Amino acid sequence: MEFNLEDFNLSTVHEIINYISNRTKELGFDMASRPQTGALLRVLAASKPKGTFLEIGTGTGFGTAWLLEGMDADSKLISVESDAKVQSVAKEAFQRDTRLELVYENGAKFLKKQAPNSFDMIFADAFPGKYELLKETLELLKPGGLYVVDDMLPQIDWPADHYPLAKGVLENLKKLNNVTSVGLHWSSGLILLVPKT
Repeated sequence: MEFNLEDFNLSTVHEIINYISNRTKELGFDMASRPQTGALLRVLAASKPKGTFLEIGTGTGFGTAWLLEGMDADSKLISVESDAKVQSVAKEAFQRDTRLELVYENGAKFLKKQAPNSFDMIFADAFPGKYELLKETLELLKPGGLYVVDDMLPQIDWPADHYPLAKGVLENLKKLNNVTSVGLHWSSGLILLVPKT
């Protein structure tokens, strides 16, 4: 399917989501963020005017769309993805949004190159920053910065090996004693935390 911005007006988040949803189905990609997660991301992004945001795991751009919808005109979002094929959907959908920088790179390599206190909010939706390099990822947050992860409640469509991974993340997050955190029975299960200064 060819995409032409001149023929398709992506003027609202719902039009963008519809486009991304159709392209995601074409690719057979089944790891996209849920709409309820997106709604929360939008609100959290709106709480950080002139913010610098990081999304680890662009996927096809569902989370990206909601983050951008909540961000103001002076904010910046960097979204990192190691699969160029799925990230190409986000590249098509958001090519006119100058607030977004899409990075095609291994998430762990990207995280290791970042300076501490760089981001106002991090949405970790991939192995790096969630299942690995948690401490290093949290150090990238500015004072008062938000760390968000989803997929923390068991889902019927999870592969058999995913539950132990999610349980491991939960245990690692529970062990942190220098953060203020909350777990939400919302969407696929989210955890929000803010490191203490």
